[in-house]
Amino acid sequence: MNALLALPQTEEEAPSQAEAAYRQLRDKLIMLEIRPGEPINEGQLAAELGFGRTPVREAIKRLEVDHLVISYARRGTFATNVDFTELADVSEIRELLEPLAARRAANRASDSMRRELLQVADAIAGLAPGQGESRELMRYDLMVHRLIYKAAANPHLESTLIRYDNLATRIWCVVLDKVPSVTGHITEHVDLLKAVAAGDADKAGELALHHVTSFEETIRKVL
Repeated sequence: MNALLALPQTEEEAPSQAEAAYRQLRDKLIMLEIRPGEPINEGQLAAELGFGRTPVREAIKRLEVDHLVISYARRGTFATNVDFTELADVSEIRELLEPLAARRAANRASDSMRRELLQVADAIAGLAPGQGESRELMRYDLMVHRLIYKAAANPHLESTLIRYDNLATRIWCVVLDKVPSVTGHITEHVDLLKAVAAGDADKAGELALHHVTSFEETIRKVL
């Protein structure tokens, strides 16, 4: 079986329609399925996603707070443009908070979460060089980060990091065609996941910091 398809799904309660609409639209914006600057048509999206207008409208309001969409009077709502000048600001925050989340996760993750992290690490370690489309690989990058944030057991830290990781991933997706391969970026997670699962907080923090700084360096090389 393809290792990508074998990645485990996280266990959580079924989200409300508004939450489900928000998550789907958020990830479409992050992965550039909705392109920067593209108009956001509430009715069209409601039909496409299979939700009513109200959940989609609520989702769009939240996405404005996330800086993923922007509304203009008498013009409508649009996906925000990707501003590369934000890279330094986003990275500065992530360089402080990603190691904190990794250390907390190493100290506080439940036994079931540690097993899940190891399963994900094994699946990623099984990727062949160049396996998978770059954009699909980035979905797993998102999933790994969100797992670690969840394992950190601090909802405020989790929501803050998700927001900034979303912005960072969106920047990455814009330059994917210029990056020779993202497999190395994804496989960096293996040691990080194993460190968290083993409860090695210091190593987890160091690896998380390296991952964030190498991301910024890679982006700057291709800009």
